[in-house]
Amino acid sequence: MSLVNGLPAHVLLVHFVVVLVPLTGLALAACAIWPSVARRMGVVLPLLALVTLVSVPVTTGAGEWLEEHVASDALVRRHAELGDGLLPWAGALFVLAVVVWWRARRTAESGTSHGTRRSAAPVRIAAAVLSLAVATGAVVDVYRIGDSGAKAAWHDGYSKTASGGHGDDD
Repeated sequence: MSLVNGLPAHVLLVHFVVVLVPLTGLALAACAIWPSVARRMGVVLPLLALVTLVSVPVTTGAGEWLEEHVASDALVRRHAELGDGLLPWAGALFVLAVVVWWRARRTAESGTSHGTRRSAAPVRIAAAVLSLAVATGAVVDVYRIGDSGAKAAWHDGYSKTASGGHGDDD
């Protein structure tokens, strides 16, 4: 994918990633911590994570096209390098979302007894901790990538002082 309505597709697609990764991370963490939330979300959690996972390589692919169509610059190269590191985070979000969804579904179907819930507590705690770690890592990575992209795009594209040409009635 290269252009959408005359604009580089990457600058449009990146908004999906910026929204979907934190949203998926938050949903995953909530579902891993509170099984009742996982039961209510049902299959939406792994579907959300799948859409997030697919959006990452689509966006990075569009970014690679854009990289070939802008001047070579250290900031652009840094952004591209960081962007290449997001796919493993998105993959981990997806895998954990499937695991959390599957466990919640299995628990709901089996109508677990109090004793079974206690024996499942270490697994649930481990899943919650791992989900929080992956969600945090993914969100921090998206922030770092976005920050580097903004610096690459805007580092010399604006004036730090107002031009005074807009909105002045003087």
